Amino acid sequence: MPELPEVEIVKRGMARSMQGCAVDSVVFNRGDLRFPLPESLPESLRGRVLARLQRRGKYILGFAAGGAGFVLHLGMSGRIKIFEPDQAYVPQKHDHVVIRMEGGVVVVLNDARRFGFLLGVDEQSWEKGEPFASMGPEPLENEFDGPCLQRALEARRGPIKPALLDQHAVAGIGNIYACEALFRAGIAPQRPACSLNADEASALVRALKAVLLEAIEAGGSSLRDYHNTKGDLGYFQHHFAVYDRAGHGCPGCDCDRIKTGGVQRIVQGGRSTFYCPYKQG
Repeated sequence: MPELPEVEIVKRGMARSMQGCAVDSVVFNRGDLRFPLPESLPESLRGRVLARLQRRGKYILGFAAGGAGFVLHLGMSGRIKIFEPDQAYVPQKHDHVVIRMEGGVVVVLNDARRFGFLLGVDEQSWEKGEPFASMGPEPLENEFDGPCLQRALEARRGPIKPALLDQHAVAGIGNIYACEALFRAGIAPQRPACSLNADEASALVRALKAVLLEAIEAGGSSLRDYHNTKGDLGYFQHHFAVYDRAGHGCPGCDCDRIKTGGVQRIVQGGRSTFYCPYKQG
């Protein structure tokens, strides 16, 4: 599932081609994805300028002049494909939503597994509804610091890695970047979340911000389905220190496959966790 960096990259691609342009038409090629597609959305957007696109956690929101809007979640296999006016759009299997902009841009939501969704929202009230009303802070905002993270985790006695995946604690963090940030901060994924002291919380915040920004700069991580809006792969997966590297040594560390066994894999909350016992012990 795309995490914050991948969703941010898709949002930026959509904003470049859609923001400030009027919607010509919205066509649904089926009635539902994970949830029923909003029947009123095509008419509420048609002819209106798409004034703003933004990301919140792993969601993309778009708002037209007048307040009508949508929220998009890519699910497991969802992709946004953008065709500029000089590129011919040829419909493909699993192209479930087609948005045509005045000027000729075509924006397509393709989702083979249909775990994603597109819902209608109102600009004035979207933050009051779920999942946004109870969503945690954005990790790249200035307000997200060590004390903020400590407050989010202070009542959580379970392990820190699964706690980071809880969108009520921090928005947008997924399995890949939780593993990588904990490695950089030198914190064991089994540690009780509430046990982090002020210095450790600050170190983890710095690690989260750094790994997320580096991943965005690298175009995200492409492991299975992720492509950006131009169809290109990300390449941050080539810079993983621990994720999906069980048995290998990790960079900047004295661990190795012979002495320490290298990177280890455990299962927490049904998800694979990768970490270095030598550095994060």
